[in-house]
Amino acid sequence: MFDHYEWFKKEVYRLTQIDLNYYKEKQMRRRIDTLARKNGADSYETYIDMISTDKAKFKQFINFITINVSEFYRNPDQWSFLDREVIPEILKNNTGTIKIWSAACSTGDEPYSLAMAFSKHVPLSRIKILATDIDDQVIASAKAGLYSAKSVENVPADLKKKYFTQVEGSYKISDDIKRCVTFKEHNLLKDSYPKDYDLILCRNVVIYFTDDAKDMIYKNFFNTLKSKGILFIGSTEQITTYRELGFERLSSFYFRKP
Repeated sequence: MFDHYEWFKKEVYRLTQIDLNYYKEKQMRRRIDTLARKNGADSYETYIDMISTDKAKFKQFINFITINVSEFYRNPDQWSFLDREVIPEILKNNTGTIKIWSAACSTGDEPYSLAMAFSKHVPLSRIKILATDIDDQVIASAKAGLYSAKSVENVPADLKKKYFTQVEGSYKISDDIKRCVTFKEHNLLKDSYPKDYDLILCRNVVIYFTDDAKDMIYKNFFNTLKSKGILFIGSTEQITTYRELGFERLSSFYFRKP
């Protein structure tokens, strides 16, 4: 029986430092129960024993609960707005290095998309992107920089030709783009946040969190941004309390720190 969820959450935190209290319980519990049963567990106790002793199942669990879904230029209309409105505004306020944070970057599609998008406006040497994720497996994948044809299908043709090489059915991102991005592990719910960024991209991640956790994350993003800095969120998300948090709304998915 899958009882004692409060105990299970404490054990997960002990093992992973991931606090399930910040996630919507009904949704997350259903996902975990499904995964546990798929692995042959009949209780939370059994499943904790399993992920405590089996390294592969532990990694599977981490990857599953951190929900890694990404692709290049996801929702192209939003990237068109970035190119047309957001990047020119950022460059108007900054003539030096552009500091960008891709939070919960998953397999690297979005930070690499950012580097390519900015490369149309400034030399690559001016682009400095911090890309973070809680999952070391997806960070390793991101650093490798190999992607399927489906992952890159929304990349503009000129950028795909310029920055990708086909390797046995896959697409490899160029070293020039890779050099713009630094990958690090980071837990949005636990770790300290960086400072003085021009742009933060965090898309389709906080939908899994409680309202309190969302507010905490958005407050931290606000403090991370420079004055006139911009937050880019996902198509599945909205910030209903953006005024209370201090943001100005540029569009449905872009919010500016005054």
